[in-house]
Amino acid sequence: MSLSTEAVLALAPDDASAKAAKGLLAPAKWPTLAHSDDAVWGECQGSGSKPYQTQVDLSGPVFRCSCPSRKFPCKHGLALMLLRAQSEASFTAAAPPPWVADWLASRREKAEKKEARAAEPAAAPDPAAAAKRDAQRWKRIEAGVQELARWLDDQTQRGLAALGSEQAEGWAAMAARMVDAQAPGLGQRITQAAELIGAGEGWPARLLDRLGRLQLIVDAVPRRDSLSPATRADLRAALGWPQDREALLADGERVSDHWLVLGQCLDERDTKLVERHVWLQGRASGRRALLLDYLHGGRGFETGWVSGSERAAVLCFYPGHASQRAVVAELPAEAASTAAPVAANDEAGEWQRMAQQIAANPWQPLLPLVWADAVPARHGDQWWLRLGAASQALPMQLAAAEAWQLLAHSGGAPLRVFGEWDGEQFAPLTAWAAEGAGAPVWTLSGART
Repeated sequence: MSLSTEAVLALAPDDASAKAAKGLLAPAKWPTLAHSDDAVWGECQGSGSKPYQTQVDLSGPVFRCSCPSRKFPCKHGLALMLLRAQSEASFTAAAPPPWVADWLASRREKAEKKEARAAEPAAAPDPAAAAKRDAQRWKRIEAGVQELARWLDDQTQRGLAALGSEQAEGWAAMAARMVDAQAPGLGQRITQAAELIGAGEGWPARLLDRLGRLQLIVDAVPRRDSLSPATRADLRAALGWPQDREALLADGERVSDHWLVLGQCLDERDTKLVERHVWLQGRASGRRALLLDYLHGGRGFETGWVSGSERAAVLCFYPGHASQRAVVAELPAEAASTAAPVAANDEAGEWQRMAQQIAANPWQPLLPLVWADAVPARHGDQWWLRLGAASQALPMQLAAAEAWQLLAHSGGAPLRVFGEWDGEQFAPLTAWAAEGAGAPVWTLSGART
């Protein structure tokens, strides 16, 4: 596997790690640099007497380092891959030493065990037990939804304009009640709606839109038996009902394609949970897909998806109307990442695509959009993305430092920009030159909080 400098830097967990890695590129800091067909490794001299042992399994790439850093990959792993990208001749071809060979062997052993478990016949499901569990959960959800319906009526009767910070505790309590009722998706929506109270001009209208979508879910729960299977699947997803992975892989819709990585981001949900979005678009199918992963503690995400690259894979999509979320069902061993251009509809086509997604499923929290000719601009304290020659502009959800970098890369000229639309703001994740060819000129770095 060969990665460019830009692709390696795109793997950095934040700007500080990328900057620190660039400071470790002096050959004198690496008394050992070597490679085999499967891995690269090196020893980096730190402040202690014993150098840090850094290694990368190229099948991922997957990083490992003996340093105490909790970031993944750490600065040493990034620096090792940067050296590999910039000065391949500095690496000696050799058999892996024991500290590398043992790690590679353990990874292969785990992969083989995982494949063996997957090949084992699944235990016969018990339909009666599953139906009983579902009925019990629906009973709890119905009780919670009835309470939520009364609470929503109270909020609208009282008047949204009268809401203030003193109501925050009551909204948090209702969100917690939905979690207790086994509908965590409703709890998350209430929390997100509460964040709009008093936030900017016209916030009551935006809050009313969020509460209206909650009311749609409230109305749908008692009518669930009359809904189509796809709409019931969308309802379960909106409630936060987990999807069994094995059942999904057995029955879900599979799409084989070469997938362009449109962009990705990390969201810090709390001190221990990080959520990753990886957005893809199929070259042949044109379909857009979301790989949604969660990270607890210090273990890292799978790093084979690099923004602006393309990778062959078979994705299995979740059930529902216009479903976007998917999991990787098959990843061919030869599916190395390669750079690829990003295609985009014209503005009217992109708006139409978004309208169709919303009409199919009004509960989707995020929509992926690619704008062919977009220019970042600042007006007052708000950053905007101006679209093409039209007078349209979208408010951007982007930290000031990132927005200035995006503007600098554009130089005032149009870019091809991909990002997420939440119904109110556009969050850019990746930008290319206007024609969409070559590596991205800008990618969102670090985690959003």
